[in-house]
Order: sequence, then C-alpha cells, then structure tokens
Amino acid sequence: MSNMKNAVQIVSDFLEASMKPDPVLAATFMSDDVKITFTGKRVMENASVITQFNAGRYTWVKKAIESYDCAEKEDRVVVYSNGTLYGEWPDGRSFSGNRYLDRFEVKDGKIIKMDVWNDSAEWILAPEINQA
Repeated sequence: MSNMKNAVQIVSDFLEASMKPDPVLAATFMSDDVKITFTGKRVMENASVITQFNAGRYTWVKKAIESYDCAEKEDRVVVYSNGTLYGEWPDGRSFSGNRYLDRFEVKDGKIIKMDVWNDSAEWILAPEINQA
C-alpha cells in the first residue's frame, strides 16, 4: 500500500473510532506525543480529551465525510478530511451541514499532528445561521 493510501486509511480508521466514540481505539492510531489543536487554539492531549470536549459541546456528533485529500511532505503524509458535522446540541436542537476541515500529519504509521476547524463556535454564538 502506498504511503498516501496508508495514511488515508489510518485517518479514516481514527475518525471511525472517534465517532463511536471509542477514545481507546482512536488513540491507537496516534503517536504518544501527538499534537492536537482544535478551533480556538484549544490544545488537546490525546483522543480521550477530544471525546470529553465533544461530550461537553454536543449531545452527540458525527461526521459526514465528503473527501480526503493528501500530499507527501518531507518525511510525512498530510491528509485533509473535509465534510460536514451533524448531531444534536446539548439543548436538544439537531443540526447538520456544519462544515469541518481536519488536517492530519501521518508519520511511520501514526498520526503525529491533528488540526481541527468547524462552524460550531459560530453556530453556537449565532444559532440563526444554522437554518438549513
């Protein structure tokens, strides 16, 4: 399997585990010293912290993955996953169409860096823009 196909599979497997959510399984796809940064420059230590953060922000959340794009960069593969989030806010309102973009760096079969961007903060601040 090529480096890029392997990296996309690692990211796909990580995202599948994280959406269950199964942070223990998700962590197996990350290096021990992974660097994770969410929107707002929120630094996360590991997959369990991601699950805890999402549990506080959403009743539940899933990704409708639209595509993966990747490129080789130095000694790693950069993988972008983009699509939309759907789920339920803590107040019971459902949502969908919430754009996201995740950027991963994969090296030696593990995710070493993850950056996350999505519309959630804007939608929380101004719920009227989530009128799909």
